[in-house]
Order: sequence, then C-alpha cells, then structure tokens
Amino acid sequence: MDPIVAILAGGRSQRMGEPKPCVELGGKPLISYPIAAAQAAGLESWIVAKGNSELPSSDCPVLIEPDEPRHPLLGVVTALRAARPAPVIALGADMPFLTAELLSRLGAAETTAAVEAEGRLQPLLARYDSGALEPLERALAAGEPATAALKGLDPEVIEVEGLACFNVNSPTDLERAERLLEA
Repeated sequence: MDPIVAILAGGRSQRMGEPKPCVELGGKPLISYPIAAAQAAGLESWIVAKGNSELPSSDCPVLIEPDEPRHPLLGVVTALRAARPAPVIALGADMPFLTAELLSRLGAAETTAAVEAEGRLQPLLARYDSGALEPLERALAAGEPATAALKGLDPEVIEVEGLACFNVNSPTDLERAERLLEA
C-alpha cells in the first residue's frame, strides 16, 4: 500500500514571524517545494494544519488537526488516523531541498523508517506505519518529545547527507535557502 505524504503545516512559525507555508522562496510559497517533491515521487500528499493556519492555495487536501495540544506529533497522529491503514510519510512544510528520491526511499521501506542526518533522527522526515498510531497517541498524551517517540518505534534508519533535512525556521534560514537555491 502506497504511503500518504503528510505535509505538516500547523506550527506557530514564531521564529519566522509569519506563516512559513506562505513565505516566498525563489518566487514560490515555501510549502510548494515539499508538495513538488511528493508529486515527483508519485505520492499523494495532504497538508495537515490547524483550522486557522494560513496556507497558500494548492491542489492538496487539507486535514485539520485539533488546536491542542501544540506538539509536532499531533500532525502525524492526525494523518495516521485519516490515512489508516495506509502508512504516512511525515515531513515539514518548510523543507525546500527535500528530494523525490528520498521520499521514494521512505515510501519503499517495509516498516516505520526515519531519516538520520548528522547523527540526528528526524521525526518530521519519517515513514510511520499504521501500527505506530497507538504508541504515538500515548507519547502525545504524555507530552513525550517527538524524537523519543520515534526512537521507541525502533525505526529503520535511512542516513542522508546534504540539504535534504534543511528546514526554514527563521529569516536567516530563509536568506540561506535563497542563496542555496540561486547556486
């Protein structure tokens, strides 16, 4: 069963100072980059956001997650519930250098799998099987950090180098992304 790509866009964007999905990078909304990577990988993608999240228009369905708790796992849990029994590839809306090849590798995994970059496991660049739903719901209820919850699932690890995990969290990150995009 093909996984659904859940592009998580329900964060507060506090460091950015404006809604990250709408921030322009290279003349396009930031969220358009992960959407394009999912399309290039041949995977269906959904946007997961709060009801009041500001989003640019796209062809992706939008799943509304609850307003509380404010936790990165909430978007993953919301997507898993909606996609059941299909697995979900969770990724941030602020990842402009994500590649279709990496999404295809995650999609081809036979179990829960996560990207590891520079020794760090990436809970928001991971494939979650439907069997991960209950453990993630428990972790969310306990307020467990997303990385710890992912480690508890004993994921297959896909090591990557380069910019695939780069995310835009601040105006400084956006400036760097603009320079990288131009190069």
